[in-house]
Amino acid sequence: MRTITLLIIVGGKSSRLGYDKRFVEVGGIGLLENILSKAAAEDFAEIFLCVEDDLPTLKSLAKKFGAKLLVDTVKDSGPMAGLANGLARIKTDWALAVSSDMPFFNFDAVRPLTKKFSATQAIVSVVSNRRQVLAAFYRRELAEVFKRELAGGQRKIFAAIKKVPHEFAELQMNEATFFNVNTPADLRLARGRAANISRTTPIISIVAPASGTGKTTFIERLIKVFSAQGLRVGVIKSDAHGFYLDVEGKDSHRFQTAGARNVAVVSPQGWFMIQRTDERENFSTIAEKMSGVDLILTESRTHGTCPAISLWRGRGEVIASEQVAAIFTSEPAAAPDDIYRFDLNDLAAAERICRFLAVLG
Repeated sequence: MRTITLLIIVGGKSSRLGYDKRFVEVGGIGLLENILSKAAAEDFAEIFLCVEDDLPTLKSLAKKFGAKLLVDTVKDSGPMAGLANGLARIKTDWALAVSSDMPFFNFDAVRPLTKKFSATQAIVSVVSNRRQVLAAFYRRELAEVFKRELAGGQRKIFAAIKKVPHEFAELQMNEATFFNVNTPADLRLARGRAANISRTTPIISIVAPASGTGKTTFIERLIKVFSAQGLRVGVIKSDAHGFYLDVEGKDSHRFQTAGARNVAVVSPQGWFMIQRTDERENFSTIAEKMSGVDLILTESRTHGTCPAISLWRGRGEVIASEQVAAIFTSEPAAAPDDIYRFDLNDLAAAERICRFLAVLG
């Protein structure tokens, strides 16, 4: 990357999210700081932050990561203004333009595109049939093209690209790499995925406000789907009424009756452990003790961990706490607008959301 300049197109309007997403945290780090820290680990010729304003916080971040702040000369014109201004300032032949709202982006994803540099003027990533104009390489000569388009009232980057020699490069990779945080619903999904990135084994909680909603059936269907794909699924169930696993007369029962705090039984087919606690243990702690699985699903009434999938079938109040990443409901209109909503029986959507949250896809 040392012969390439990086243009981070920052913007700042965040109209669909409702507040400035540049400083919104996903996984404990702000979106802009996240991409800057990844960029600083590369060897770019220069790094420019292409912004619409020069807030002190932006200046501070630019200085921290060795980037240069570049304020748009054409106001309120979207990402194309940042591209036009940035390309006019670079000294290298090529620039990589990326947006600042992709929390799971990594530069290895687009590195193969550098081998395609030729007489073309733009090389755009394509993932799952989606063109990523802000994960693309542009020649500096395009600065004048973008300026002319802006002067003519055009703000769509793709419209300008079509007028010059360009190439679309299909990338066979996880589309989550290019996931953008544009809406409150996107943010919930991103934070849910980020919570699992730091775990040895991903956890997804299936929560519902009342019995009879279908949590067990929902989990059963997911287990069948993932097992057929070769994934090993573990399940942790919460029981508000308490339980007693062993039967009277067995040695393990006698040990518990005598006052043992924890009893384990080991056999050639497996093992289990009963441990008494003074209060309910959280799912994350129990999940750490579960081995030999690729994904853990937990079933609970409101006591799930992040990320959670909320189920609702008209009983009780819809659970829409911060850890809820998506809602599967029999009545979509009853769910909040800031969460992705799906039909309760949409198994394909359930699989897709779970794979994203579990960092499996």
